[in-house]
Amino acid sequence: MPTLLYLHGFNSSPHSIKARLMREYLQQKRPDIHFICPQLAATPAAAWAQIAAICDEIKGPFGVAGSSLGGFWATRVAERFGVQAVVINPAVHPHVLLQDYLGEQVNPYTDERYLLTPSHMQELAELRVEAPGCMERIWLLQQQGDEVLDYREALDYYRFARVCIQKGGDHSFVGFEHYCAQIIRFLQL
Repeated sequence: MPTLLYLHGFNSSPHSIKARLMREYLQQKRPDIHFICPQLAATPAAAWAQIAAICDEIKGPFGVAGSSLGGFWATRVAERFGVQAVVINPAVHPHVLLQDYLGEQVNPYTDERYLLTPSHMQELAELRVEAPGCMERIWLLQQQGDEVLDYREALDYYRFARVCIQKGGDHSFVGFEHYCAQIIRFLQL
């Protein structure tokens, strides 16, 4: 059975809108695909250990999709495990972006409280794929109206990947539900 691993973003959860839309699409149109969308650990090294352990346990073909910080993780999965990946408004430099969030955090989905520290920014920097060799296996879905991330960073970093850039939109990727079937096709599931 093929598997889709979906990775949510910073302070998000498997109950995010895009995760729910993908889960619903698969239930209705592709029940033959196993859907895994874990609640990721709040800190980078723990989240990566969790993701890598899940990937190691998947039997059979799989693909990965991730949004925002989940796109950062999906890129690392594509590089390390040799699978197709779709990255949606991805965080390219989260170790820089999240500097503004240092301190106490509360995940609005789970109410988990934790402390985001400079050492976590160092973990993100060390986990970044500097020069990915997997761009032919990545599809970037990017909206220019993303109010959280500078879309130009993603266009530069993923310039050798398949790219879909849209005017307008926002960080949630407006209209995501229209891409579910195309994502599954790109992931070859």
